[in-house]
Amino acid sequence: MEMLKQDPNDSFCLYGVAQEHAKIGDCTEAIAWFERVLTVEPNHAYAHFHLAKALEHAEHIPRAIEILRRGLVVSRASNDTKATNELAGYLDELTP
Repeated sequence: MEMLKQDPNDSFCLYGVAQEHAKIGDCTEAIAWFERVLTVEPNHAYAHFHLAKALEHAEHIPRAIEILRRGLVVSRASNDTKATNELAGYLDELTP
């Protein structure tokens, strides 16, 4: 958290804090922190993926699907094949 005091828009630190909240099952905080990451760095494909995971755990499936679709646009635009595959696979799991 000390690093965030120095630079509150450090997406790497924000992502780390979000991951820590997700790890302990604090979906509400994880969602808020992942959303902060995306505010600072909207093209962060894995923030989309993990935000969707937190949303799913909080039982916000339609929002998780929306985030995954946005993440796919981002990952495809940056030619990130690995992220695209992971986002698409997860989207397939959530959609009927």
